[in-house]
Formats: sequence, structure tokens, C-alpha cells
Amino acid sequence: MKYAIIVPDGAADEPLDELDGKTPLEAARTPNMDWIAEHGRIGTVRNIPDSMPAGSDVAILSLLGYSPAEFYTGRAPLEAAAQGLSVSPDAWIFRCNLVTIIDGVMEDHSAGHISTEEGRSIIEKLQADLGEDGVHFYPGVSYRHLTTIQDDLDVQTTPPHDILGQTAKDHLPSGRGAERIRELMDAGAKLLENEEINTVRRELGENPATNIWLWGEGKMPQLPGFEKRFGKKGAAITAVDLVRGLSKLIGWDVIDVPGATGLVDTNYEGKAAAAIEALDTHDLVLVHLEGTDEAGHNADGNAKVRGLERIDAKVVAPLLKRLQAEGDEWRILVLPDHPTPCRLRTHTADPVPFVMAGKRVEHVLKGPFTEAVAREGDLHIDIGANLMEFFLTVR
Repeated sequence: MKYAIIVPDGAADEPLDELDGKTPLEAARTPNMDWIAEHGRIGTVRNIPDSMPAGSDVAILSLLGYSPAEFYTGRAPLEAAAQGLSVSPDAWIFRCNLVTIIDGVMEDHSAGHISTEEGRSIIEKLQADLGEDGVHFYPGVSYRHLTTIQDDLDVQTTPPHDILGQTAKDHLPSGRGAERIRELMDAGAKLLENEEINTVRRELGENPATNIWLWGEGKMPQLPGFEKRFGKKGAAITAVDLVRGLSKLIGWDVIDVPGATGLVDTNYEGKAAAAIEALDTHDLVLVHLEGTDEAGHNADGNAKVRGLERIDAKVVAPLLKRLQAEGDEWRILVLPDHPTPCRLRTHTADPVPFVMAGKRVEHVLKGPFTEAVAREGDLHIDIGANLMEFFLTVR
């Protein structure tokens, strides 16, 4: 058996005026996803358990078949695992975003999707000026970096993409040890005031990196291997560090694809080709596509539609064709990890639609892949971590 999972991150949404009252899934032309829905099973799954943060870290953990209540320790440790960082077991790991705060308001959680080269330069300067025993800054990709802090902490933080358009100081870290975190963030802001990269970005009309924002804290988790749990050898293709980190922690191979950006303009063809090749040596391949989530954060329904149509034509179609070459020994699953409604510009914990087809997946309801049709389906999985076992073992 060969298995493929395609994750258009954050694709689930609400009806939008700009789309004539349709959701992006309803407005997009997705004949291949619709074929899966009409020839297989459609339903909903809740990947975010009650009382847990509505983030991709929690949702992807569920999607991979691991209970967040048992295994989740925070987002940043997953990204540290993706980078292969050697971190002390008792160190707190934070995501360090480069953000744009103007007149006290969180205007942009990505500093205009600052380039990796610019971001690395800034983080290296932060490390040189603010790094000390127990504090270390690690460069990542674009605006997404990491900070480790050796301290006795019990803090609560807020993702910057959850407070776009809001007063930043109302969402600063709180709890035991939060004062040290806030002082570090203030020191970062002062360092960035006269940063040459920001001067150039302003001249070019691009959002500057005015601040660092620390969030997603946690310590490194220990996850049992996927192959030991499910008997399948897996591989992941993604441009997002938290998905890379989770994949590495469960023993999957992570396949790099040149031009994979995590945006709507990612290298869809390259991801599909890599997935098709991976199926020659793996039982299961997961393709994660972040662009639809970024479109939701940017409140751009049309961009989400474009992303869905590209995913359908350039990823789902070739993967489906490759699987069908196996005769009937295959299954395919397509689902967002969580909704990212354009109206809210952030994630929600609501159930998401899924479709699956292939061997022994019985057809129940005929209809396209949309949120409304999924709600009409007969399969509604309230514990997201159970979907993987169902997908792999359905009889």
C-alpha cells in the first residue's frame, strides 16, 4: 500500500463577500480534490483539542496521529528539532519573530516577509549584542528564528499573527520570569531602531523589522517513532520548520525542495515531483503547503483561491495519477490542519473538512470538497489524533 497526505494549511474558511458569499474552497476550481470527495469519503475532523492553542503545531501533531494532550510541549521546540539544534533538556526554546510594530500596533507578524539573508544578519547582531550565558539567538528562515533561555520560567505568550492590528503591549509575555523576556524584547527593539537593513527597507517601501517577538515557548519533546507505532515508513515535504521538526522527531525523512517558500508562489511542481519519487522508497508521503494559511493571515480570499487551485492542479493531480498506477493498493487524504478565516486573520479551533479515497474507502456522500458538504458527511472525528489510524487501517 502507498499513502499520500496533502495539507493545504489553513484552507478552511467562511463565506466571503469578495467571493460572492462563497468560501475559498467553494470558489476554487479543484476538480481533483472534488474527484476524491465524490469517489471516497468526506467528513470533518477536530485537530485542536479543547483548551489548547489553535496553532499548526497542535494541529499537525494531531494530524500525524499523536495526541497533543500527551505530547505537545510548545511550537518553538519543534522548529529547533527541524534545525537540528543541540539544546539542553531544561532550556526553554522560544520562537523569535521579526515583526513590524508601528505606533504600538502589531502591523505585520513577518516584517514584510523579510528575506532569509536580512533576517540572518539581524539575528547575528542580536546574538553579538544580547547573547549571554543562558541566552542564545539562532537564525532561521525569513522572519522565523529561535531564542533559547536558561531560566526558571512559567510564562504565557501570544503569537504575533493572532494580534494583527492590535496594541502590542496588551499582549506581552506574562507569568513567572516574564519580566526577563520583556526586557529582552525591549533590548531587541532598541537595537533595531538604527539597523541599516531597516533603513533600506523603509526606503523601498517595505515593512521594517522594528521588534523581536518571543512566543511558542517549550522544552524539547520526546515522541515515539511513527514506524514503530503504525508500521509505515514516512517522508514529509514542507517549507515550514515546525512540520519539519515534528517529522524528524517521529523518524520521518524530510525532503528539501528548491524554491519551496511557504507562500502562495511556492514550487508546487517540485514538491509534487519529490513526493512522487519518495513513494518509490516510502510507504507514506505528506506534502504540506503553507501558502493558503498565509493568505488567511493576510485576509486575502482571492490568494487563498489561487493557492487551492495550484495545489489541486500541480500537487493533487500528479500524486493521484502516481497512486493510481499502483492499481488499487493506495489511499489519499486531503485536509487543512486548521481553519484560518480571512475575516479573523488567525487560526481557529473549529473542525476542518477532509476527503480520502482509495482501497476499502467506501463512498457515502456525493459532492465537492467544501466545508458545507463535509459537514453533511457521516464521518466526524472529534479526536484528531484518531484520523491517522483510520486512514491507514480502514477496513
